Amino acid sequence: MGIVEEAHNVKILGSGEQTVVLAHGFGTDQSVWKHLVPHLVDEYRVVLFDNMGAGTTNPDYFDFQRYASLEGYAYDVIAILEEFQIRSCIFVGHSVSAMIGVIASIARPDLFTKLVTVSASPRYLNDSEYYGGFEREDLDQLFEAVKSNYKAWCSGFAPLVVGGDMDSLAIQEFSRTLFNMRPDIALSVLQIIFLNDLRHLLPHVSVPCHIIQSMKDLAVPVVVSEYLYQNLGAKSIVEVMSTEGHLPQLSSPDVVTPVLLRHIRNDIAV
Repeated sequence: MGIVEEAHNVKILGSGEQTVVLAHGFGTDQSVWKHLVPHLVDEYRVVLFDNMGAGTTNPDYFDFQRYASLEGYAYDVIAILEEFQIRSCIFVGHSVSAMIGVIASIARPDLFTKLVTVSASPRYLNDSEYYGGFEREDLDQLFEAVKSNYKAWCSGFAPLVVGGDMDSLAIQEFSRTLFNMRPDIALSVLQIIFLNDLRHLLPHVSVPCHIIQSMKDLAVPVVVSEYLYQNLGAKSIVEVMSTEGHLPQLSSPDVVTPVLLRHIRNDIAV
């Protein structure tokens, strides 16, 4: 087993001609795709992995300097593709991994046939001409809560982000994977995500983008998906689903799975 495979817990399932890479967002791991994977393996070669810093990865491998920007994660994705000699893939990225896919596709467009983004945002902070959903004071309070009592913060954050019934299995699942992260790593990753501004990169994307978004998402307002559509350099399409929450693939799989399958299977009509 190579160091890349071991570090990211890479799993390859199925044996189709086309490869689908599933990349998870903050606070989760590859298990967030458990409802989608069974529908893909008969048709595609499916690559699952854990982003460095996820609770399932070895925290000793987390280099705070390398992961001080999303480029470090993007180069991890490229390293995984190269390790397994994947010459092109359909990249499905949730939340921060959607933007990691954007960066990777700009660096190596030859490796990506299209990006399918779920709950993606290039910037979370509001400014005079852009609505990302958060003011700086909101984020400072969030960071302070993470620092002061990580366990308590996880208990409050998970239901807000997932939405829906407080006792739902999706909230329990997200709480579990979130709590598995080492608190100092979680804080560092959160700061990188929430304080990032990747809007300047969008015009440089050259592979088609399928933008999928919940109708109601505490972390990403619907107007952000429209912003992506207007500013991406490649042809793109937006689908807003009748779902709530930032992890719809976990909380509303019956709605999300058919939507994702349609976007994975079908290209944007010219």
